[in-house]
Amino acid sequence: MDDGYSGANFNRPDWKRMIELVENDKVGVIIEKDMSRIGRNYLEVGLYTEMLFPEHDIRFIAVNSGVDGANQQDNDFTPFLNIINEFYVKDSNKKVKAVMKQKGESGEYLTTNPPYGYMKDPANPKRRWIVDDEATAIVRQIFAWCMEGFGPSQIAKKLKEAKVDCPTVYSMKMGRNAPAKTPDNPYDWAPRTITGILEKQEYLGHMVNFKTRKQSYRSKKKLENPPDKWKIFENTHEAIIDEETFARVQELRKNKRRPARTGKTNMFSGLVRCADCGGNCTTVPATVLKPDKITSYAPLPAKGARRSAILTSSEPLYWKKVHSNT
Repeated sequence: MDDGYSGANFNRPDWKRMIELVENDKVGVIIEKDMSRIGRNYLEVGLYTEMLFPEHDIRFIAVNSGVDGANQQDNDFTPFLNIINEFYVKDSNKKVKAVMKQKGESGEYLTTNPPYGYMKDPANPKRRWIVDDEATAIVRQIFAWCMEGFGPSQIAKKLKEAKVDCPTVYSMKMGRNAPAKTPDNPYDWAPRTITGILEKQEYLGHMVNFKTRKQSYRSKKKLENPPDKWKIFENTHEAIIDEETFARVQELRKNKRRPARTGKTNMFSGLVRCADCGGNCTTVPATVLKPDKITSYAPLPAKGARRSAILTSSEPLYWKKVHSNT
């Protein structure tokens, strides 16, 4: 059962279905070819065979391993079999990592799917990416909107309103492997997707390997590697974004410009900082001034006073000190 699933974890559909039957006392005997067919995590295998199955009066048999739950005195060596089975997974994982490291350091792509905007070259799918014209136009538009001052959330909203397929849906329509679960709304662009696109150096025509790593062979969770651990090979495929545009977007992303509740973004958003503490100033509509004026507050200093800047469309920017009652 569970063909195509790794025995290194127990998040397998048929296994979970069987355990549900076990917990409902609907199983009397479980027969396996050998201990490795249950799993290759010795701690969890022991949890099932030495605790859960006996608790529900289940006879467990592993034919080739010589294990029979009816003769517990003959099963003293079983935990060692489980450790050996897990060692096989650990050793295989170590070998795969060595091969992937060698490939990554020699300039071969390590990603299964190219970034949105590229596709595998049919003539050389393992070693070359080519531009996907339709998706490339969207990537360039995303960078253009960012240059105009729009943030990831605003860009995602624009794409959704324009009914542009998100990358996962687009990949499926093009007959490629989808990198994530298909959303209910095909136009549901997530802000984090936009952020990822804006930060990808691959759009400069560079190959970037070793951006992520796995914490353990027991887990599929990916962890981000710091940039100094990356391996970058320049000019390995056609660039979509030029160096100047990419650099400017990264600079804008450092000084994030968030719109106020009014929906407008102040001209000094992300640029004005407090002269005392260096914190970012925030902007709120003024309540005692004329409608065309806004007040920008710096973070609260230790002395209990704050600084505010008043800006109008016709007057210069000036500072005044406002004493806080807090």
